[in-house]
Amino acid sequence: MDQNRKLGFIGAGNMATALIKGLLQDGRYQAEDLLASDNSDTALRRISADFGVPGYSSNLDLLAKSEIVILSIKPQSMKDVLDHVKGALRTDHLLISIAAGIPLCMIGDIIPQDIPLIRVMPNTPALVQQGISALAAGPSASPAHMRTAKGIFAAVGETVEVSEEMMDAVTAVSGSGPGYVFYLMEGMVDAAVATGLDPQTAIRLVIQTFLGAAHLAKTSEDSLSRLREKVTSPGGTTAAGLDMLEKLGMKRAIQKGVDAAYRRSVELGKPD
Repeated sequence: MDQNRKLGFIGAGNMATALIKGLLQDGRYQAEDLLASDNSDTALRRISADFGVPGYSSNLDLLAKSEIVILSIKPQSMKDVLDHVKGALRTDHLLISIAAGIPLCMIGDIIPQDIPLIRVMPNTPALVQQGISALAAGPSASPAHMRTAKGIFAAVGETVEVSEEMMDAVTAVSGSGPGYVFYLMEGMVDAAVATGLDPQTAIRLVIQTFLGAAHLAKTSEDSLSRLREKVTSPGGTTAAGLDMLEKLGMKRAIQKGVDAAYRRSVELGKPD
């Protein structure tokens, strides 16, 4: 499937902006090959001003000019949008949904059955081209369609392919994951300030510690457990801190948090 067919975004919010920025920066698309529609004139003016991408107030006009269409809309808007555009969908369209919690079957029940459909769960670090996106193919999506979709989302980070039944787990881990990380960072900053550090120094120390640790984990051949062991000297400061976290049940709390997010994702995907 030709990577450089016209690519349209229904919805010109943060994730569409991140994708457009990434695609233009790495040269996968030129501005004239991208389009965006939105019911907000402000969003369309911003997209056009920042990236030179033409904006449309009509989703139908965008569909007429696009071959690949990304549904970057709020989940609660999905049914209304699909009901409006379903008659304009063509078999040469590739439809990609990034709406959280909306399973392929819910979309497939509205649109024509022979439309290739792919579901994607990106996460917010895509805003700085450091995200990870999980992709699941619908029944009419071919390997070529998946290659095209992976190429698009590779512009804002890494990609993995999963079966759709794993999407709730992906949502709970990587979709919601940045929120857990920011929460932990807030706690570490608060603790640092409580020891006497000024807030700005504390923030710098915490952010760079998370960034450096993540980079080390990604590039090292050691497992996460081994990396932890390497920084934990017997009887040392790290050991004292980890012992307290273990006593307080931090690992169990994280597991229960991810499970709660997973169960909520399952609930959101159920029909009303």
